[in-house]
Amino acid sequence: MKIAVVILTYNESKHIGRCLDSMKQVSDDIYIIDAFSTDDTVAIAERYGAKVFTRKWLNYADQFQWALENCRITTPWVMRMDADEYLEPALIKEIQTAVIPDNITGIYIRRKVLFKDKWIRYGGFYPHTLLRIWRNAQGSIEQRWMDEHIVLSGGDTMLFKEHIVDHNLNSIHWWVNKHNNYAIREMVDLLNIKYRFLETDERLITSESSQAKRKRFLKEKVYATLSPGARASMYFFFRYFLRFGFMDGYKGFIFHFMQGYWYRLLVDVNMKEFEDKLNGDTSKEKLKALLRSDYNISL
Repeated sequence: MKIAVVILTYNESKHIGRCLDSMKQVSDDIYIIDAFSTDDTVAIAERYGAKVFTRKWLNYADQFQWALENCRITTPWVMRMDADEYLEPALIKEIQTAVIPDNITGIYIRRKVLFKDKWIRYGGFYPHTLLRIWRNAQGSIEQRWMDEHIVLSGGDTMLFKEHIVDHNLNSIHWWVNKHNNYAIREMVDLLNIKYRFLETDERLITSESSQAKRKRFLKEKVYATLSPGARASMYFFFRYFLRFGFMDGYKGFIFHFMQGYWYRLLVDVNMKEFEDKLNGDTSKEKLKALLRSDYNISL
């Protein structure tokens, strides 16, 4: 397989070398779209021979779609990676030796999430399958503020057996700050589900059956309809007890509690605060103006 790899970065000097070590074994075409890092992310990427572009950040979907449209990718296949991810050796071999039928336009890959060096195997977090490789010009990214996925324009998909690993090396302080920012992005998506003040990219919901599609349906048609606060508690109970998250041990408890309860509650607290500021005016103009003035989000 001849693959081009697209990676978005901002201050990823801890991870980018590890990521590129594995990616160079499957691709000679690596594109880094950097949001003006202040560390040596760009210098490291250039040492690996990656093609580096710099562009102001709006959100992940906007940045990634810009890459697909402007990097002049000519390889038959395109792959999406995050800077804090890498390929397991078995996946490298699987990609190197893969023979893909002509009807296949997209390839799903299993992802392992490591939190503080602990593989999170329970709570519904594994197996986590994501569409990560697709035929050039056959895939685009959903235009959403959070939880964006690659959507195919047609064709069939297949699943590779081996794994990508998501293993972030930053501190818990960094993790909390990251999820503070995520909470605002998720708030925008939940507000839009409720008030429909933005155009909604519905392609995933109308696409072929997938794990991502099922999760999106549950989020928008079930989770979003539950009362704020209560839904965070219910989600944590479901994940930690009914989906056996407790079997991930102490580090797993921290992860499931922080990501499955604290973060979800933070989204709801932000949403309640936002709706209080609306003071009953839920017009598109008011919603967009408040996001711009108080959250620096221009829509």
